[in-house]
Amino acid sequence: MNRDIIALVDFYEREKELDRDRVVEALEYAFIAAYKKMVPGADKIETLKAEVDERKGDTKILASLEVVADDELVDSFNQVALSTAQKKNSEITVGESIDLNVTPPNFGRIAVQTAKQTIQQRLRMAEKERIYDEFKDRAGDVVAGTISRFERNDVWVNLGKFDGRMPSRERVNTEDYNVGDRIRFYVVAVENEARGPEIILSRSHPNFVRRLFEAEVSEIADQTIEIKSIAREAGFRTKMTVVTYDDNVDPVGACVGIRGARVKNIVKELNNEKVDIIPWNEDPAEFIHEALKPANLLSVRLDEENKTVHVTVDEEELSKAIGRRGVNARLTSKLLGWEVEIEKDESKHEMFESKIADASHSVAETLEISDDLADALYRAGGASLDMIAQMPSDYIAQACDITEEEAQAILDKTAGALNS
Repeated sequence: MNRDIIALVDFYEREKELDRDRVVEALEYAFIAAYKKMVPGADKIETLKAEVDERKGDTKILASLEVVADDELVDSFNQVALSTAQKKNSEITVGESIDLNVTPPNFGRIAVQTAKQTIQQRLRMAEKERIYDEFKDRAGDVVAGTISRFERNDVWVNLGKFDGRMPSRERVNTEDYNVGDRIRFYVVAVENEARGPEIILSRSHPNFVRRLFEAEVSEIADQTIEIKSIAREAGFRTKMTVVTYDDNVDPVGACVGIRGARVKNIVKELNNEKVDIIPWNEDPAEFIHEALKPANLLSVRLDEENKTVHVTVDEEELSKAIGRRGVNARLTSKLLGWEVEIEKDESKHEMFESKIADASHSVAETLEISDDLADALYRAGGASLDMIAQMPSDYIAQACDITEEEAQAILDKTAGALNS
């Protein structure tokens, strides 16, 4: 056996942890393939076997041939005459099979060069099968790996003895990755493709957050606390609902930890992504109050038929409830499974508009002008007759879209009303 082949066998057995018998099996397959290339007509032999003596390095190729009567020999590639077979085994009879050594001279030296590529292909196949066997049940786990290279937008990760791939869709847009970075990933799936098994990794999957909490919070690991649902916009915000049926346990407090230690560790792993931990409530109206914090809600109305929640807030609370780029409302909708519609409270505005209408109508009656003109005058600063009297005619004309003569007429009526 060539030293290079011995080194290759040792490498795959030691470094790749392949079973030695499997490696030798691949070597035997490769020698048979080499034999068929070297010997004309060898591909017509139906049964070929290779025997490798690992200790001495000897290699033999054996052909399993059917024993036939001397006068019935028609296929010299798969048959052997009885007289010839009996030279090897005197007790053999017609109809039996015999293994004959068909190894050419210097076969080992020549075959090694021919077999190298074939054995490497077979060993790579065996390695891929082992990857699949080892990782097929690890979908859903969190693993640590080192970023090794980039292909287009995909990130390849060294997981030790294997490589995993994080597709661009599983990346977090706000994260930067560099070759040599060692970080943790969520195993989305182990796919057994035609080209071999592939380990698909993710940093953006919602269950990545779930697994981090299970590892950090013992009460989740022992099922004292249950994670009901998770909604995530990776890189920006995650909302997670928790519940416990143990009255002595605060589910939110346990997840946050003393001085926030537990959740801080997870936020650090997520590169400062915001994480909201919300107590689960079966009542959508009660749940929505917790889910939309820190906003204070004025009212919550449920449309059960259309699975919609209508929420009203003060104008100054609107941005809090919706969240930056609408993320707070969207994640709440995902958690609840209902459409969440948030609107500002219009009642104060309506009351204000009603006061303006009453005041401007009073001015309209006093100055004998239309309500629309009185409204424009009021909004221009003429909230009372005294204030109108102090306004220049050109300003009134511009603000109310009238002529200066009409504006002067209004000032004259105002002066008359004040003097009466």
